[in-house]
Amino acid sequence: MLVAPSILSADFANLGQEVEDICKAGADLVHVDVMDGRFVPNMTIGPLVVEAVSKTASVPLDIHLMVEDNSFFVDLFAPLRPKFITFHYESEDHHHRIAQKIRDYGVSPGIVINPATPVSFLGEIVKYVDMVLVMSVNPGFGGQRFIPVFDKIRELKELIETKNPDCLIEVDGGVNDSNVKALKESGVDIVVAGSYVFGKKDRAEAISSLKV
Repeated sequence: MLVAPSILSADFANLGQEVEDICKAGADLVHVDVMDGRFVPNMTIGPLVVEAVSKTASVPLDIHLMVEDNSFFVDLFAPLRPKFITFHYESEDHHHRIAQKIRDYGVSPGIVINPATPVSFLGEIVKYVDMVLVMSVNPGFGGQRFIPVFDKIRELKELIETKNPDCLIEVDGGVNDSNVKALKESGVDIVVAGSYVFGKKDRAEAISSLKV
């Protein structure tokens, strides 16, 4: 299991040190939540801050767009060369176009679905992405309670095995040491954890507990 701590829960007054700490503690990716205050009722960070994070991080960035204008934000963040850029199924009409735009930048595209969005909606686009991110909370804020998505992940795993076996599954929201084993058994490859990691004094221990 790969672990991508979300800097949404970091101390932004010491963001550089926070990013350095989680990288040294064993993070596989640094998860960056980009919110526009329209698709979700919150706003976060722009490309200048993310560029600074990319210079501090010793592992790749995993950028999660929670925005309405995906094309605009891809142009802002793709030049920073993250490993992944994921965008929400619910915020986009032209899924293939955005996935191809991300790939044209040399970045791996991923698509995100909210807890209430059926896996069946991904039937065509899953062939064109490298990762599907399943939200296990409603997007917009950190520290929310986990919504069980185990059956959904199993259904998604079956779809992926049929149409795109190399596609990864990531889960974001309320992940901790009490549900990570079940997530792994359901078919998850990467977990995002914000408050669980940054809320612990020993970040290495927290990250290690998720690598089941």
